[in-house]
Amino acid sequence: MEGLADFQLVQHLDYYEGFPLLRWSEVEIWLSGLESPAAQAAAWEAMERGWLQHFREALGPQFLLRESKTAMLLSSMEAGVAAATLSYMERTLQRVASILNGLAQIPPWGKDILIVFDDAESYYRYVSHYYPDAGEFAFSSGMYIDRDSAHFVSVKTDLGAIEPVIAHEMTHACLAHLPLPLWLNEGLAVNVENRIAGGSAAQLRARALNNRHKGFWGPEVIQEFWSGESFGRTDDGSMLSYDLARLIVAQFAKDWHTFTGFVLQADAKDAGEVAAQEHLHVNLGAVVCALLEKDFSSQWAPNPPRWLGQASKDRSSQNSYG
Repeated sequence: MEGLADFQLVQHLDYYEGFPLLRWSEVEIWLSGLESPAAQAAAWEAMERGWLQHFREALGPQFLLRESKTAMLLSSMEAGVAAATLSYMERTLQRVASILNGLAQIPPWGKDILIVFDDAESYYRYVSHYYPDAGEFAFSSGMYIDRDSAHFVSVKTDLGAIEPVIAHEMTHACLAHLPLPLWLNEGLAVNVENRIAGGSAAQLRARALNNRHKGFWGPEVIQEFWSGESFGRTDDGSMLSYDLARLIVAQFAKDWHTFTGFVLQADAKDAGEVAAQEHLHVNLGAVVCALLEKDFSSQWAPNPPRWLGQASKDRSSQNSYG
């Protein structure tokens, strides 16, 4: 970039399980020497492209990096399928921004990046970098990684299976600027995913979960839902957490103007309870009890002090399909 010393990208790479990890904090320091926002945006995009070229070398010669105006795709897909995926990413970004009117924010720098691994083994080797060293975690078919240069990752399959992952994870990307509780973040993502790519099959699966919800949730385990812990369970709790979040958001979003005010104020620290009382005039515990046809008690409401004993972790970047 004019006015700056060259950034030798290879000197700022670390490797994890054979995959390159660029030290993006060092990129930001280098970019701070540029005064023009346009120049900074162009340099950031060049860094993304350079990092992905190194990633391509790690994945193998069958992988290609392809681009469109707003997206980058690293995969071994055939040319026609890759072009369709890039086109879908561009259309989906616009649809997500439209559906989340008043909430979505498209980052000013960089393109949407999707890395599609050929197999689950490679996928999990890479995403394990973003998990704690110990613990059990739910399976996933895609993930939005919001650290450094945010990007989507998925496993190669037919385009129809990747599309819901893109819609879901792109929703997370457009909401990343808000300190949302995990249940609200995932509830929005699932509803947007279903609206864009879900279809009638998703609705039928959701209706079939009704009795399982009633048998699973209680005053104790609901605190895992409010804290976000239940979304990472390795039993049915993960699937039921996503669906319960979907149900609550669908109920609240019927009045979009009021719901927008709630979302903009909602904070993960109290699961959005204060914002819900101020904007929606409801107690979150009472809402859950009504949906589950349970008798309400104060134990169903978010209780942050009780979360301190949980091995909590922010899983807002992870999408898990049951």
